[in-house]
Amino acid sequence: MPMKKKEKTKLLIIDDDPKVSWILSEGLSSGFDIVTARDGIEGIQMVSTERPDLILLDIKMPGMTGLEVLEKLNKMDERPDVVMLSGHGETSNIVESIRLGAAEFINKPFDVKEVEIHINSVLEKGRLKQEVSHLKTELDSRKQYDQLIGDSPKMLQVKNIIEQVADSELTVLIRGESGTGKEIVARLLHSMSSRAREPFTKVNCAAIPRDLLEAELFGYEKGAFTGAHKTKPGRFEVANKGSIFLDEIGDMPLELQSKLLQVLEQQEFVRVGGINNIHVDVRIICATNRNLDEDIQRHKFRDDLFYRLNEITVFLPPLREKISDIPLLTDFFLERYNNLYQKDYPVLSEETMNILMDFSWPGNVRQLENVIKQIVVRGGETIVRDLLSQGATARSLPGSGEEIDTFENQQGVANTYSLKKRIGMVVASHEKRLIKEVLNKTNWNRRKAAELLEISYRSLLYKIKEYNLNTTQ
Repeated sequence: MPMKKKEKTKLLIIDDDPKVSWILSEGLSSGFDIVTARDGIEGIQMVSTERPDLILLDIKMPGMTGLEVLEKLNKMDERPDVVMLSGHGETSNIVESIRLGAAEFINKPFDVKEVEIHINSVLEKGRLKQEVSHLKTELDSRKQYDQLIGDSPKMLQVKNIIEQVADSELTVLIRGESGTGKEIVARLLHSMSSRAREPFTKVNCAAIPRDLLEAELFGYEKGAFTGAHKTKPGRFEVANKGSIFLDEIGDMPLELQSKLLQVLEQQEFVRVGGINNIHVDVRIICATNRNLDEDIQRHKFRDDLFYRLNEITVFLPPLREKISDIPLLTDFFLERYNNLYQKDYPVLSEETMNILMDFSWPGNVRQLENVIKQIVVRGGETIVRDLLSQGATARSLPGSGEEIDTFENQQGVANTYSLKKRIGMVVASHEKRLIKEVLNKTNWNRRKAAELLEISYRSLLYKIKEYNLNTTQ
C-alpha cells in the first residue's frame, strides 16, 4: 500500500516588501505551502480564501498596519496563529502585538532557520491546544453522559441509540413525558458529535408567545415591525455550525412549521421583513411530550414535518417503567446535593427506599430529584410520605413480580392490547429469569452475580426485592 502523502502546512506571508516574501519562500523547508499578500486588505481577504495554518505579518505597512490587520483578524470566528515581523523592535509594538494575541514577535533582519524554528514552535503549541480542547470536549461529553442515569433495559436501549446516532447529521426527535430528561439527551447528542465545540442553542417553543417565535427563531430586519430598531439574527443563525434544540416542538404554531420544514430541507430561510435567503449549517434536535400522531390527525401538526423530524426517534421511558433505576438515581442526586449544599446526608433507609420504589412518579425523574433535594436540605426522611402523598398513588404497573408470574402463566397479556405493556411484561419476564439463573449459578453470591449481570450491586438487591426472588425458588 502506498504511503499517504504528508499534507503541507499552509503559510500566509503579509508583507509589503517582496524581498522578505522571496527570502522566506526560498529559505523555508519544503514542508510549507507558501502564499503571499502585499498589503493588509489583501491579506485579510486571503485568510478567508486560502485558510492558512499560520500567518507571518509585517507590523509596518502602508495603508493598514500590521496591528490594525491583527485587530481585524481577531474579529473572525476562527483565525490562525500570527507571528509578527518588524524592523522596528520598539517595546510598545511588542507589548501591543502580544495584547492583540500574536503568538511570536520576530525582529528584522532575521535568520530564516530561526524563523522556521519559531514557526514550528507556534504550530506545535497550536496542536497541543487542539489536543487539550479535544480532551476537554470528551470530558464534557463524559460528564453529560454520566447524567443519563440508569441500567434498566429501557435506559440501556436509549443509551445505545444515542451512541449510534450522536455523531451523525440525522435529525433526532426525543419523545417522552415531562421530567424524563429530554434536554439531557439533547445536550448529550450535541456533546458526543463533531459539532461539540460549536454552539448549542435551546428554544422552548411553548414558552415564547407565538407572535414572537418566528422572529426569535429566524431573526428580523430593521423596520420589520414596530420596535425593530435594528437587524437581529435569530437562534438558527446563532447556532450556525452547531446544534439547535427545539423543545416542545409540538407547540409550534402551524404557520411556522412550513418555514421550519424549509430549513430542514434546504438549510436556509428568510428573516422576518427580509428578502434574502440566509444559509445555515445546523443540526436540529427536537423534543415533545405531546402525542404528535394524534396532533397530525387533528391537523395541528404537519405530517410532512413529522416525517422529516422523525429520522431518528428516542423514546424516554417514564420513571414508573424503570423502577430498578431509582437506587442509582437516588445515589446520584444525594451526591449532587450533598456537594452543592455542603451536607453529608447518608444513604437512605430501607423504609424510605421502599416508599420511593413503590411510588408511581407522575413527575418522573424531575420529581424524584426534587424529593432528594428536600431530604438533603431539610435533613430528614420523614417528609417523604408528605411529599409523595399529594395526589399520587402507589404504582400498579407491568413489571412487578406478581404480574410477571401472571404473564408467564399466559394471563394478563391477553387482557391488554397495549404494545408498550406487552413489551414491558416480556422484558421483565426475561429479566427475572436471567437474574434467577445467574443467582443460582453463583450460589446466591450477590456481588458476583451483579458483576456477571453488569449492573450495580445495589440495583441487583432491589431487583431481587422487586421480583420477590429467594433461595427456595
